[in-house]
Amino acid sequence: MVQFIKSPKWPSGEEKTALNFRSFFKIKKFGEGFVLPKSDLRKHKEAAEKGWLYAKKEIESGKWGLVILDEINVAVGLQLLKITVIINFLKKNKNSFTILTGRNAPKEFIEIADLATEMKEIKHPYQRGIVAKKGAEY
Repeated sequence: MVQFIKSPKWPSGEEKTALNFRSFFKIKKFGEGFVLPKSDLRKHKEAAEKGWLYAKKEIESGKWGLVILDEINVAVGLQLLKITVIINFLKKNKNSFTILTGRNAPKEFIEIADLATEMKEIKHPYQRGIVAKKGAEY
């Protein structure tokens, strides 16, 4: 799993769960954390680009049956990554089953997907400026 928005400075629920699967599951974080409306996107963009380079290398290696690109839809929506670059790469590299997660999946991702699902947020404390709480989000 390559995480695009989540910061290495904050523990995530996925990391805690992954400890039970260390022998065959790996998580690598390349985010700067929450992207607030007035955030300077340069650091976020740099982190996302490093994550994308890492993800490409892992997918091309063929050593993983499944690669999860966590929050990549958000990274694309914030224009931290270029959608055409990702689509062109994924169309050519079928070495693993790849899952793209995050809000507002671009229609271009849905068009090339074998499977697309949607989990829709109705109400969230983040909308009122409340950051993640232990026990709820992590």
